[in-house]
Amino acid sequence: MNRKYFWIWISIIAVLSFFTGEMVTFMMLLLILLTLNEISTVLKDFYDDWKKRN
Repeated sequence: MNRKYFWIWISIIAVLSFFTGEMVTFMMLLLILLTLNEISTVLKDFYDDWKKRN
């Protein structure tokens, strides 16, 4: 996912959670999405490195 779209989705979720009162849920979703985004970045880096070697 592109970083721009990632932060747009986070902003939308933050606004919705503010109006619904689900701030704890937002914090958990933010943590999960940040972790998945980092895992995706690392896997892409590994794949690009693997592709260069083969």
